[in-house]
Amino acid sequence: MSILRSNFIHRASLAVFSTVSLCVASASAQLNTGVPPELKGVDIIEHLDAKLPLDIIFTNEAGQPVRLGEYFKRERPVVLQIGYMKCPMLCGLVLNGAVDAFTELDWSIGNEYEVICVSIDPSETADLARAKKEGYVAVYGRPGAAQGFHLLTGNAGASKAVADAVGFEYRRQEDGEFAHAAAIFVITPDGRIGRYIYGTKFDPAHLRMALLEASQGKIGTTLDRFILWCHMYDPNAGSYVVAARRVMQIAGVVTLAVVGGGLLYFWRRERHQHHARHGSMTLGASHSRASI
Repeated sequence: MSILRSNFIHRASLAVFSTVSLCVASASAQLNTGVPPELKGVDIIEHLDAKLPLDIIFTNEAGQPVRLGEYFKRERPVVLQIGYMKCPMLCGLVLNGAVDAFTELDWSIGNEYEVICVSIDPSETADLARAKKEGYVAVYGRPGAAQGFHLLTGNAGASKAVADAVGFEYRRQEDGEFAHAAAIFVITPDGRIGRYIYGTKFDPAHLRMALLEASQGKIGTTLDRFILWCHMYDPNAGSYVVAARRVMQIAGVVTLAVVGGGLLYFWRRERHQHHARHGSMTLGASHSRASI
């Protein structure tokens, strides 16, 4: 019995030692590998509520100089995308994913919100921007979208200023391409950063909530505003989740309303029955006097 126990302990010790050794080796490999050199300095540092440099001058698709602030008007929020049009992969995936989400919304570009794409490549031209815009507007397929969809080019300083404002860090590689992260940014009508939405596929419901929040409820219906009030943004989940406290508040109000309505109903019925009995007694007394 003692031999079996000794063998079991010996095998268990070897297993534990092997597992620990493997974990240490894996951790050491990760530490030694670190971040690839080509990805150093490529990140997104959130600057929520920071203001964009709206006085920066870009060139629009028609080749005209425009001030960034010209696209922030009335009560419309803005979806901002930063990248470059010659990007061989990631930028196209981000913009395609964004347009897919836009088509799922019942709100329309140029009506409820604006879309701005800023190129970080100073060699890109207005002609290229115009061609890209025509393609995306055709895919989107809604009237008036061309007035709300803007592809901007400009010098390196202009695009860097906007990228720095939103915390979009990128690097130019030896082959001339840019390394950057994948995200779109929802901006308030006065040019402040409202939400960061990461990835190349975007949930239309999440995007809708972000636009509604950025507009401070000035677009959408009363039901949209009520739904937004019942939700809150969870930075850990990267999406909007039901706000339990607010739902409990609503449940409490509904409960009070139901209880109050029930009490009022029973009070009125009791009062009606009381009046009915009193009236019946009065009528009976009148008949008795009449008989006498």
